Amino acid sequence: MTEPRDHPFVAAVKPLVDAMGGQILAPAEASGDDVVLAWEGEDVLAVRLPQLADSLDHILAALERKAGQPLSELDRKSKQEVVRLLEARGAFAVRHGVETVAGAIGVSRFTVYNYLNRDNSTKSE
Repeated sequence: MTEPRDHPFVAAVKPLVDAMGGQILAPAEASGDDVVLAWEGEDVLAVRLPQLADSLDHILAALERKAGQPLSELDRKSKQEVVRLLEARGAFAVRHGVETVAGAIGVSRFTVYNYLNRDNSTKSE
């Protein structure tokens, strides 16, 4: 059998697993909450999903890489866009999500709430 890491299915799902901050494991290493994926009836890999708080850190790091600079150095409009993206991805449902985002973008919690409220008030118009 092909080694799991050499299997074409692993290559196909790796970008998705990386984007969500997951970890690819051999199926034999899977535990209760891991997701085992099969190809043509054969278990090929297991995916360990990240904890919600880790996901937020991973999303912030990805946004920073995409921006090409620390999020705290973005202009106000860009920071507002980051907050909108994070809200759409459920970042503020995570405990201490507002505090984590505020620290990452270099503003106060109050400012993050203002960005959220401003965005919500324009949606209701």
